[in-house]
Amino acid sequence: MPGSRAIRTARLVECGTMPYGQAWALQRALVAARQADQIEDTLLLVEHPPVITIGRAGRTANILAPRDLLGARGFEVFEIERGGDVTYHGPGQLVGYPIVDLRALDEDVVRYVRLLEATLIDALGAFGIAARRVRGYPGVWVGEAKIAAIGVAVKRKVTMHGFALNVTPDLDHFAVINACGLGKPVTSMGRLLGRPVPVDEVQPVVVRAFGAAFSMALAPMALETVQAMAGAVPLSESQGGGPREVVHGD
Repeated sequence: MPGSRAIRTARLVECGTMPYGQAWALQRALVAARQADQIEDTLLLVEHPPVITIGRAGRTANILAPRDLLGARGFEVFEIERGGDVTYHGPGQLVGYPIVDLRALDEDVVRYVRLLEATLIDALGAFGIAARRVRGYPGVWVGEAKIAAIGVAVKRKVTMHGFALNVTPDLDHFAVINACGLGKPVTSMGRLLGRPVPVDEVQPVVVRAFGAAFSMALAPMALETVQAMAGAVPLSESQGGGPREVVHGD
């Protein structure tokens, strides 16, 4: 078919619930492995315990609760290299970290973000939720409320960080931040559908939408296998040096 892209193989790694710091370290190791062409493109899917991340454009003023109170409530805080401002992750939220060689998309970061948005819009549509883009604000929206955040980094042509889809998180947890610095409300699939929505119900739909958007055939790989592969790559290879592009947005 004219203009269609060839199907590429990629790995799907379902991480379950994983502390943010562990997932971040795994991403950095996999980025180094992808840069060295030691692994295929890989999609990590994970849920995190409560955590606040501050992107490169972030302002600590957008964290609305004192750090000691956050700690007492079990919230971790990380300053990270993705684009965007302040974001919350927690149980009931499906977080995706694509480790993708961007040369397959002509190194077009904006196109990459649009494909992530298309993935989530398509997946939400499968549940009867009409989601949309909002010009100038990366992410996915339903009405005036954000249902999915997107913030990425690109290191030597390989992507990291990614998207967070609100399936059934505790929306009260978002009250500790000014989400993405926008002063806009957030929503979830559970709130919109009026019923509990298990992350396990949503995950395969997102995987199919991701594969369609990126023309990828995703083959499952055990987390333990990926961790073993990542452990063979020094983290320093992915942490320093080289040009980095960042898309600002959550």
